[in-house]
Amino acid sequence: VQRRILYAMYSSGNTHDKNFRKSAKTVGDVIGQYHPHGDYSVYGAMVRLSQDWKLRHVLIEMHGNNGSIDNDPPAAMRYTEAKLSLLAEELLRDINKETVSFIPNYDDTTLEPMVLPSRFPNLLVNGSTGISAGYATDIPPHNLAEVIQATLKYIDNPDITVNQL
Repeated sequence: VQRRILYAMYSSGNTHDKNFRKSAKTVGDVIGQYHPHGDYSVYGAMVRLSQDWKLRHVLIEMHGNNGSIDNDPPAAMRYTEAKLSLLAEELLRDINKETVSFIPNYDDTTLEPMVLPSRFPNLLVNGSTGISAGYATDIPPHNLAEVIQATLKYIDNPDITVNQL
């Protein structure tokens, strides 16, 4: 759902350099076009993408109560506003230049990207924790500068070992 949220915000022009928009609009766009499931699963993911205590680099900037580190719930989506962060736009840059494949959405009325072209390794930088289909994931976040340095070393030497990195 995160990919769909980011793409919906990008395609509607809800970018870092524009005014904030009601979160409910984005949730409606995502449910209507890409992810026909409950609104809370979409809003919950959207809120998480804005929480700097959960992500090293937030992908959504949010105005209003987006919860707390103490697990207080966020305000209802009608009370919060959001837009893409500048870094999130690096996940989507050049998406309209045939950099990734698009597939039909759930009702064949529009297309959505299979993946995002991503100019940085979001999974490594922001990490991920969760359980899906019976499999647990726990990837810790990593420092963006260190990930870039390691990537450059790997490009120069594909046989480099973890200890050498």
